[in-house]
Amino acid sequence: MRTAPTILHLDMDAFYASAEQASKPSLRGKAVVVGGIGPRGVVATASYEARVFGVHSAMPIGQARRLAPNAAYLVPRFRLYREVSEQVMGLLRELSPLVEPLSLDEAFVDLEAGEAAWDAASARLVGERLRDEIKAVTGLTGSVGLAASKMLAKIASEEAKPDGLVLIVPGTERAMLGPMSVRTLPGVGPATGDHLRRAGITTVEEIAEAGEDELVRLLGKSHGASLYAMALAHDDRPVVAERDAKSVSVEDTYDVDIHDRVRVRTEVQRLAERCVQRLRGAERSGRTVVLKVRRYDFSTLTRSETLRGPTDDPAVVREAAARLLESVDTTGGVRLLGVGVTGLADYTQEDLFAQVRAQAEADARAADGEREGEEEGAGGAGDEEQVAAGEVVEAADRRWVAGHDVRHEQFGHGWVQGSGLGRVTVRFETPYSEPGRVRTFRTDDPALVGAEPLPLVEGGVGRCAAREPDAESGVV
Repeated sequence: MRTAPTILHLDMDAFYASAEQASKPSLRGKAVVVGGIGPRGVVATASYEARVFGVHSAMPIGQARRLAPNAAYLVPRFRLYREVSEQVMGLLRELSPLVEPLSLDEAFVDLEAGEAAWDAASARLVGERLRDEIKAVTGLTGSVGLAASKMLAKIASEEAKPDGLVLIVPGTERAMLGPMSVRTLPGVGPATGDHLRRAGITTVEEIAEAGEDELVRLLGKSHGASLYAMALAHDDRPVVAERDAKSVSVEDTYDVDIHDRVRVRTEVQRLAERCVQRLRGAERSGRTVVLKVRRYDFSTLTRSETLRGPTDDPAVVREAAARLLESVDTTGGVRLLGVGVTGLADYTQEDLFAQVRAQAEADARAADGEREGEEEGAGGAGDEEQVAAGEVVEAADRRWVAGHDVRHEQFGHGWVQGSGLGRVTVRFETPYSEPGRVRTFRTDDPALVGAEPLPLVEGGVGRCAAREPDAESGVV
């Protein structure tokens, strides 16, 4: 293990939601939820203002609306997020050739490999300078953790949130980790946490006191030995520069076998959502969906379905996984489930179009069948005017996506607050203006067109502003 805290972990603060707040002056300081807003949507990111109400990532959007009914609910703009992510990753690569991105908003950096830092003082200076540069280039904040290992650097960045820096001095790791919850350690999810709690182990120090033999008895040789080493602050994993992944997958092991077929279906749907989140974080799409089922007798079955083309559409992956599950007998009980995507391809414009179109169609169906006459869109944040939700007028052949960018011949740049009953409500403002006014138009108004996101910092140069409008603009 290193003797200097030269591993840096960067985690952008509430990334998607913060980007939306930076882009929309009227939402700054207010609750913002980014995710699928249809009936089966889930929260991708919630702003810190929304988290006060209990909203968090991966929560069903319906539950989020009940907890924070006045929050702004927006459909993701992945082009903007990727653009900002590329700017941030560019700053990291200036520090070292060893940058290991984990997602669009998170990465490890080996500062020693880039000769950017060699002790605690120089590492802290690099971390503070990086935070300032990120704010200057993107207008957003990131939290930085510095330590002698990847595990500790990630824990430090969590402690630093939001918008802070924490450095763990070598030699103080055990004292710092000891009182923390076992859930702090990588690989300890709800199931493992509950298993340890039933054995009377709730803190990291209690893991260390239990000893390796007891951990192996409770969790198995591999997991038990690994967890014991982490409790002693041992982590020799190197920072690995990004590699070309061949697949993306997620899986969960259950302490008690699942016998309820409805529960099994629900778990598969949840895993499919998580898999797509990872797929999008890697900026990839995939052609083959894979289902993994380990049954009560430890027999493991895999089923796969190859699609006609690569996708990152959560609805497509969910439906394929559900079809695969129908071919598996789970009556005896299930102890592990997994969903993966293989046959990866680069993230394409066709993928983006399919994603936005599918979301718009789902929202239109939901408005038509379930919420006709109710308010829809990003309202609730002090808006002057709202539009009732209803069936989108098909004659217009345009569906306006909540939170996405538009431009009007007379009023300039704005974003969609909501649409329904043949009308669309737009707030006209830019990242550099004061909060703008809200106006309502017919959905087929020829003066209103989809637009590209503007750079978050005035004068910033990005590909977003240079491209022609397409399927990820405010209209599909």
